[in-house]
Amino acid sequence: MSTEPETTEKAGPGTPDTPEAPGAEPTPTESRAQDGVGEDGSDGASAAGAETGTEDGASAGVAEGESGSGGAGGGEGAGAQVSEAEAELAAQRVERERIARRKAEKTAPIESGTKLSGTAADLLAAVRAVEGGAKPAATVFAEPAPSPRRPAPEPVHRPQPAPAPSVAPGAPAAETVEAVRLVLTEGGAPEALAPQVAAALGEGADTALREDPWQLLRIGGVRPEQADGFARALLGAACGPDDERRGRAVTVWLLEQAALAGHTALELPTLITALGRQGVPDPDAAVQSTLAEAEALAFQDALEDTTGAAPQGADEGDDEGEEEERPVRVLVGLERYALAEESLADGLARLVNSLSKDTEEAWRAAADAARGGAAELVRAVAGHGLVLHTGGEAARAEPAALLDAAHAAGLRAFAVCHTADGRRRLAALPGPRTSEDAATRGVGTAAGLLSGAEGPGRGADGALELDLLIVLDAPQLDVESAAMLVESLPDGARLVLSGDPAVLWSAGPGRVFADLLAARACPQVASRVPDPGPIGELVSGIGVGELNQVDAPGKEIVIVPVRNAGEAVHRTVQLVADSVPRAIGVPADQTVVITPGHGGAAGTRALNAALKERLNPGPGRFGGFDPGDRIAYTPAPGRTVPGVVVKADTDGLHLSCAGAPVVVPRERVEGAVRHGWALTAHQAVGTRWPAAVVVLPGDTAQTLSRPWVYTAFCRAERHLSVVHGVEQALPKAVAETLAKPRTTRLRTLLRTQVPTTAG
Repeated sequence: MSTEPETTEKAGPGTPDTPEAPGAEPTPTESRAQDGVGEDGSDGASAAGAETGTEDGASAGVAEGESGSGGAGGGEGAGAQVSEAEAELAAQRVERERIARRKAEKTAPIESGTKLSGTAADLLAAVRAVEGGAKPAATVFAEPAPSPRRPAPEPVHRPQPAPAPSVAPGAPAAETVEAVRLVLTEGGAPEALAPQVAAALGEGADTALREDPWQLLRIGGVRPEQADGFARALLGAACGPDDERRGRAVTVWLLEQAALAGHTALELPTLITALGRQGVPDPDAAVQSTLAEAEALAFQDALEDTTGAAPQGADEGDDEGEEEERPVRVLVGLERYALAEESLADGLARLVNSLSKDTEEAWRAAADAARGGAAELVRAVAGHGLVLHTGGEAARAEPAALLDAAHAAGLRAFAVCHTADGRRRLAALPGPRTSEDAATRGVGTAAGLLSGAEGPGRGADGALELDLLIVLDAPQLDVESAAMLVESLPDGARLVLSGDPAVLWSAGPGRVFADLLAARACPQVASRVPDPGPIGELVSGIGVGELNQVDAPGKEIVIVPVRNAGEAVHRTVQLVADSVPRAIGVPADQTVVITPGHGGAAGTRALNAALKERLNPGPGRFGGFDPGDRIAYTPAPGRTVPGVVVKADTDGLHLSCAGAPVVVPRERVEGAVRHGWALTAHQAVGTRWPAAVVVLPGDTAQTLSRPWVYTAFCRAERHLSVVHGVEQALPKAVAETLAKPRTTRLRTLLRTQVPTTAG
């Protein structure tokens, strides 16, 4: 790789003043409005609205949706785009209601646990008491205790969502918003929060807020100290840190912050510690109250025995002694993520155990006809309901060949990607059904399939009319979207999850693909096809923790050293506007800039301002945008769509995204649209450009990780420039800094339903 020496000084993005994410060290995080999680690939950390720092904390107004991330998404588009975004959110609501109904049906008492004693038995009794509507005893949360999970009933298929309305459904009434505004004003809170509070609390929101001012914490971007000030203004002397209402609200807020960081639940000791840091005098009582009011759920999961040794003092085959000694953990989580994770585990178990006899002959024919690198994948899918496939960009040819083989055998098959660009690239791969029209190839996006805008449609029972669903970019699946996809498949259908395990995890809670790989609950097919060229060689080394020197005779990789953030911005603009078009032949509109954060002197805001001034100068007369501006649009939480501004009128801001027209209403522009010459790695995941410029200013050294570097570098197809100001921090991050762990339950849930396979 070539090197262009430069001069520099020290500066760069700072670190946001955000609270420590429960169970993790505080890390700078990417704006939740765009990405939903921190760029370390796992922990998004904190409260919303931080304007400075790397990967800002969650933005104000976050409303969890598709991926459990914030509500800066949810802007409405025109035509098909409007339907996709709104129908996707509507589908999520339908799915959550379906899961809640299913959970309510599980009213039978837990049949196991009678051999427990001491605090373990107390905790199990407390959980049962909560399920029955009573309050648990005050001492039950001292230590974890086990509670084996009983098998779940057959999942009910999700009904097909109705067509999306042209306006946001369930918008609060004007009189409700006005009543809430008066309460906010009385308590000294911003009036602008009124629509969000009214939507979150529903009818009678003003009364609910006056009776429990800490309900303000349900609004994204509001922190406990702000809610405390609001409560003091309304309650006066009646307000105190030991108020039961405050304890419940802070508990739920911490669980929401954990979800922003990617956790689907928190271990009880971690939650207790975090409550203490937030000034809750009696954390145990706060957790009890939260569980009693059904604002959270408690779980007892048996841990895996990694030693393989029998418990001390127990005879071989003594099941009773083994059960009593088996280590367990107690977790607390929000219902929506807990139910989604259980629904996902149930659905995966159903697919594994319900292979259809009707398609057995067709699959046998497809397996017999399979040739080349995809043959192993086709044979695995022919004999199993769930298969995992791993590999980089070049390995996507194998799922494409599987898709074509299924079609050739007369099977109903469809493949989905995370982004429209991924859909385009998959449809264009060589094969008998290669087409510029993705629908002809049988390819769409996961969001489009769930919303009904793409795919084969659904049968009378609400299930997708498919024999095979292939999901590419599987690491980007959070638990809610994964549960909706799995529950949409009919009995007997096959599911293939394919992706690169080295990239950043999902923006929303969970680590579905990584958990499934670790659970070994189904066959795993690892592609042997490496990504080609110097860039492919570089990222392959990064994936195993090595930052190698790579020969790049055609200037495929260029390193540009810098010493301060100002110089990093200057060199980045020079590369995009002049050097890359002149030396590589890639125009500026096909080059992406990737940087670790939104804030700071070399974050996306600073870079986008400089790039706009050079590439498309203008007054920003349409809410800061001009025709021709490159933008990053968030149609739904957790998804970012690159596009270009076309015009603006009374309807809103008109965009062109992936060739489709989109209209963002003016009231949503500020939260849903950003300039898009420069992106974060989470915004860029799932999309590739002919050229990429990765900017690493000095102050981002502590935020880098192997997944971040891998994801950023492999966004480039032909050319990669690295504006390098972190010196030895880059190879150190690649070698030592892995994705921070997320607390999830999927592996434990699968262990009780699906036997481990060696395949």
